[in-house]
Amino acid sequence: METGSPDSDSILPLDHRECERARSRRDRRYDGRFFTGVRTTHIYCRPVCPVRPAQARNVTFYPTAAAAEASGFRPCLRCRPETAPFSPAWQGSRATVHRAVRLIRAGALDNANVEALAERLGIGSRHLDRLFGRHIGASPLQVARTTRIQKAKRLLDETKLPMADVAARAGFASLRRFNAVFAEVYRRTPTQIRRIRFKPV
Repeated sequence: METGSPDSDSILPLDHRECERARSRRDRRYDGRFFTGVRTTHIYCRPVCPVRPAQARNVTFYPTAAAAEASGFRPCLRCRPETAPFSPAWQGSRATVHRAVRLIRAGALDNANVEALAERLGIGSRHLDRLFGRHIGASPLQVARTTRIQKAKRLLDETKLPMADVAARAGFASLRRFNAVFAEVYRRTPTQIRRIRFKPV
């Protein structure tokens, strides 16, 4: 895996062969450093996923969960991408992108738009979109959506909060929106996902 420079203008490049070796060996040193999209199932996984590895010709590697979701993949229910370590692919990003991601994770886009976020950062929204495309591989809105979904998934797995509370704490404006986005990402309702927790895998 190439490490790149802290001042690089692009996202840290993924070495396909190295990612493939890490994936096939379930190398924990690479957990959070990339995600694997399986084209035959349309699911993306961490490199440590316990499921039998897909054939190499059917996989694509992504630097972030948001990038995988932006390409149409849904999260694996076995390896739980929402619990992966913070991706080092973001560590080489410029200070503006670091700050933007921190603000998004704190809810900056839950009740405001990208223009407002860009204004807080002192740049234009189009420039912010370009920076995210380079460094993250997904738009600010996609990162916000992935952040909300991942937080909701953790709350579903780790608490018994009512669905309305899960939606609110995860940053969704309404329970209806939460249900719609969650079903779109996981192809299951939040209630179905919560039930899976109590079943043997």
